[in-house]
Amino acid sequence: MIQTNVRRIAESEIRLRLVLDLPVTYPSCLPNLSVSSEELTRAQCKELRDKLLDQARERLSQPMIHDLVLWTQQNFNSVIGNSIRDEKHLLSAVTDDGTWITLLHLDHMRAKNKYVKTLEKWTSDLRLTGKLMFMGKIILILLQGDKSDIRDYLVLQKTCKVDVDSTGKKCKERMISVLCEMKLSPEHQRLTTFEVKEYPAASELERDFALAGLSTLFTEFVLGLL
Repeated sequence: MIQTNVRRIAESEIRLRLVLDLPVTYPSCLPNLSVSSEELTRAQCKELRDKLLDQARERLSQPMIHDLVLWTQQNFNSVIGNSIRDEKHLLSAVTDDGTWITLLHLDHMRAKNKYVKTLEKWTSDLRLTGKLMFMGKIILILLQGDKSDIRDYLVLQKTCKVDVDSTGKKCKERMISVLCEMKLSPEHQRLTTFEVKEYPAASELERDFALAGLSTLFTEFVLGLL
């Protein structure tokens, strides 16, 4: 985690927090990057993160962290802009029109209590809604939210140690699969929370999919798992 200050035109300094997770193949691959600041909007943090990733792509195969921090300090104002019109334009990217649905399948969950708490924290931090569904040995995750937030969630799911292996050692999630990605449409229910639910029967799972306007999703992607 790197904390740095940048000065916005005619305003006080803004504190930025850059969190970078470096894969073992770094710098031959991009670092996993997040940007946060109490002084910026969520949309502005996304804009800055996207620009930093563009810069990182130009520096593949060479150490880049120091360069990215310097680039942020030198180019902050040109990236974020200084007008209310620019901020409104950025915020317009995070609306219901951009809401997506993603359905995930987990093969197993050994450290269930810890795993569930971790998923609840991630969805809360990323402002995602949906359900974690258990039906016998079947584990499904239904997410709703901004597409880039769902991508960030998937990065966390695949890069963080969230479970344990057969020997009890902490391990990353290797057995997750994306069953479906689609844009939220009028017939789909907009979920307002992230819920964890156990289903004693497949009929109850099917009913919840139907209530959310996702019967087709159940038929095409879930029924074959039962």
